[in-house]
Amino acid sequence: MNRWQNLWRFIPLFGLMMMLLTGCGDETISALKPRGPVARDQLFLMKLSFGIMLLVVVVVFLIYIYVLVRFRKKKGDKDIIPKQVEGSHTLEIIWTVIPIILLLILAVPTVKYTFSALEDHRDNKDALHVKVTAHAFWWQFEYPSLGISTAQDLIIPTNKKIAFELTAADVKHSFWVPSLGGKMDTNPGLTNVYYLQADEVDTFKGKCAELCGASHSLMDFKVKSMDPAAFDQWVAKMKTPAAVPADARAGEQVFKDNCLSCHAVNAQGLGAGPNLNGFASRELVAGILPHNDAKLKEWISDPQSVKPGAQMPAFGPTGPKPLQDQQLNDLVKYLNSLKLK
Repeated sequence: MNRWQNLWRFIPLFGLMMMLLTGCGDETISALKPRGPVARDQLFLMKLSFGIMLLVVVVVFLIYIYVLVRFRKKKGDKDIIPKQVEGSHTLEIIWTVIPIILLLILAVPTVKYTFSALEDHRDNKDALHVKVTAHAFWWQFEYPSLGISTAQDLIIPTNKKIAFELTAADVKHSFWVPSLGGKMDTNPGLTNVYYLQADEVDTFKGKCAELCGASHSLMDFKVKSMDPAAFDQWVAKMKTPAAVPADARAGEQVFKDNCLSCHAVNAQGLGAGPNLNGFASRELVAGILPHNDAKLKEWISDPQSVKPGAQMPAFGPTGPKPLQDQQLNDLVKYLNSLKLK
């Protein structure tokens, strides 16, 4: 019994810890710090709904306290049962009309902003069309009007609508960049459209928001916004073939023999695996590991240990396609030569 009594003393501590921990997190993955017009509209709707809820709670509690004080039983009162007001048309009209008004206040902007975010801008000359294909457990990005494809890192220009066309290659996923806007499902065989926009140059984190398999929580990606001039330079670099140095030629051959059937290394190539054009310029390996030789070798050797359920075969000693240690080192050197010039 004493043990349970002692546990009650920790409740205030747990409450304090909860309040403190709710303030922890990454501001580039927070819907409460919008960095684009779509995210700002959605935050406004959150504030509006919370404000209406708070107003209702405050009014109800004020009425409740007033009734307790005003109509409490006083000394000398003989009536045990207070005066009944059932059947009052005035009260019934009041508590019917007020909720309708509150719902309309919330519904009108909600419908307006929802349909606005779902506008199809793929044919808009002032928008950038990006086709997103979700795979287990990585993201493919195509720019049809620019003739380039990439993976994991989505590069966009600032102050420009990005018209997304979303689908999935295997199971249902959900595309989500909290700082720029809400979630949108990606479904196999179906296409969803919506748009986002970034106001300033920055890097935003994206997530898969649909439970899609063993590595759902590791299905991360990044959105990098650039000023229009820098974005045009990036496009030009993506279209420029990488010059493979002489000391990486052995690794290039290893790549061709084992990886080229799944991974493209040119501007437009698509395959069963991510396009690796400009791979050496990416900050992360597989979207989650620091980009260095050790982590890259770890990923190639045993992808399942990093992302359970990943479709990539293991090239380590215990994998179905084992490579010698020198071959792995050569392959890592080649991949790290695929830089944007």
